[in-house]
Amino acid sequence: MRYNITGEPMPVVICDVESGESMITEKGSMCWMSPNMEMKTSAGGIGKAFGRMFSGESMFQNIYTAQGGPGMIAFASSFPGSIRAVEITPDHPIVVQKSGFLASEQGVELSVFFQKKGMSGFFSGEGFILQKLSGHGTAFLEIDGSAVEYELAAGQQIVVDTGNLAMIDATCSVDVQSVKGVKNVLFGGEGLFNTIVTGPGRVVLQTMPISNFAGAIAAILPSK
Repeated sequence: MRYNITGEPMPVVICDVESGESMITEKGSMCWMSPNMEMKTSAGGIGKAFGRMFSGESMFQNIYTAQGGPGMIAFASSFPGSIRAVEITPDHPIVVQKSGFLASEQGVELSVFFQKKGMSGFFSGEGFILQKLSGHGTAFLEIDGSAVEYELAAGQQIVVDTGNLAMIDATCSVDVQSVKGVKNVLFGGEGLFNTIVTGPGRVVLQTMPISNFAGAIAAILPSK
């Protein structure tokens, strides 16, 4: 598979695949393709299907396979930002926000990633469940806004507003902590929880999560 990412700030990744080669997506993000790309919708097993649904994605995957020769398929981002290609190997799985997966080669497997403290994460909303990408192949991730990357040493931490966490190496650990102080919670405007990422590993943050953008737009819309 060869690919080209173009068109920021509303990017698209155009993939050229060989005959019999497949790409998968869960969000209906296919925007154009060659006529010989055959689509098949699959749940991939009951356990995996419910795991994807629990992580905020669809229970079903769309699998596109080139038939009778090379094919082409394009997947577009759903929000202004960027698309990042990540190589997944058995010894280098990654963890992404629940809406961050765009598409991948068929060898990439998606599963639920539970945070260290499940109950505190549950009350933090979108930070509760992340997705783990494992297996082997290239995966394409959506980044809302711009991407900022840090490399954490062992034991080094960074405090992140939950929606700004886009991707981490699976070697990192994740915890959710409530904001301290009643005044901070009531008047700080930063929400009730923060996500604490501890190294070692890479952390990719996004500057404008779609939830923040929606809140900013809603605040200036006229009320009826």
